[in-house]
Amino acid sequence: MTKKEKAIYIVEELEKLYPETPIPLDHTDSYTLLIAVLLSAQCTDKRVNLITPALFQLANNPFDMIKLSVAEIREIIKPCGLSPRKSQAIFTLSEMLIDKYGGEVPQSFEQLEELPGVGHKTASVVMAQAFGVAAFPVDTHIHRLLIRWGITKGTNVVQTEKDAKKIFPENLWNKLHLQIIFYGREYSPSRSPKSDVDFITMKIGTAKAIRELK
Repeated sequence: MTKKEKAIYIVEELEKLYPETPIPLDHTDSYTLLIAVLLSAQCTDKRVNLITPALFQLANNPFDMIKLSVAEIREIIKPCGLSPRKSQAIFTLSEMLIDKYGGEVPQSFEQLEELPGVGHKTASVVMAQAFGVAAFPVDTHIHRLLIRWGITKGTNVVQTEKDAKKIFPENLWNKLHLQIIFYGREYSPSRSPKSDVDFITMKIGTAKAIRELK
């Protein structure tokens, strides 16, 4: 199979499995999504969704967030891990949103990536899911699967993102990146993937990936 043929197969199969792609992180607007994505670094979406209600009940906008101390934010988000860094980032980025953007979340990759705690992947998620801008956020699930499927040989998420954007149509990026994440969690987990479950890898995966399943 060529990469193009693989891409067509991936899109067709994932569309059958996941015709709807609800955003995994609970949020009400671009600000709460930004905070939720920031918290999801090295933390499961499920855990983030358990934590954010308490935080957003106190502060679901930057103006209320800066009324909290960094220590108060840290105490709430502690179960997410990396709480010292994340709490400081949430407080500081909220200040920056007020000072530079009137409390609004900016709608450009460059401006988002200037915010503390916001890398390219976080910015891509916000641009795609809050503003509908074509983006292909690559997390560990996507990076792992696109290597297993022979779509990329990228040694890092930056290269994997570039390769994904070359092979998949731009109008599918926002939905497809979620579909791949859903597939990875359900059919091809990083630990103990099974050949009788991970049918996409068995069909189009690299020889190494197929051996790992058996």
